[in-house]
Amino acid sequence: MPKTDTGKVELLEHVASTLPKYQSIFQISNEDMETVKSDAVNLRHAHTSHHQVQNYAHHWTAYKNQLLDGGGGDVSWPVAPVIDPHISPTVTPGVIARLSSLVARIKAHKNYTTAIGQDLHIIGAEIVLDTASWKPALSVKYIAGHPVIVWSKGKAGAIEIWADRSDGNGFSFFTINTEPDTSDNTPLPATGTGINWKYKAIYRLHDEQVGQWSDVLSILAGG
Repeated sequence: MPKTDTGKVELLEHVASTLPKYQSIFQISNEDMETVKSDAVNLRHAHTSHHQVQNYAHHWTAYKNQLLDGGGGDVSWPVAPVIDPHISPTVTPGVIARLSSLVARIKAHKNYTTAIGQDLHIIGAEIVLDTASWKPALSVKYIAGHPVIVWSKGKAGAIEIWADRSDGNGFSFFTINTEPDTSDNTPLPATGTGINWKYKAIYRLHDEQVGQWSDVLSILAGG
């Protein structure tokens, strides 16, 4: 299975356009064929719209920074993207899980051959990890008075940690680590002040957040 969102979109589109000639060979129902086609259309639409909106946000950021700090460049407001509403009805979440299941079914069929797999671009396809339930479990230990956030990696690529220093700013990005554990060497509050610090984290895989945020870990810093 491709690692990038773009690769997954392209594979699904290719399978949707190529599979019809093999429908009877693998006894694939018309309903399943329509599902593959609808999944491909919806995923492409979501992928394209996501990039359009991201670019729009980046343009607004640049415009806002120019207003704040000055500088040359276009001073007109960013133009909002036009999102095409004419797509097939929305589909049930789990597009890649359905594709993985279909690929496994095809490859297990008695009529499957390497040549067909190459034509469908499914050679080497693997069942995608179910990352939806991944949730970091955080605990703390101390080294020289500084907190060390303890966590386990599992099959994740990294962990993203956010911290709240009780300074009125709420949670803000702290760090991304690829290996446990994570030391927080932020200057400690004065001894005896006992300020509450909080942490939360989420796993990352292929440079994207996956799964669920951890429960908030609360510690007393400088106590």
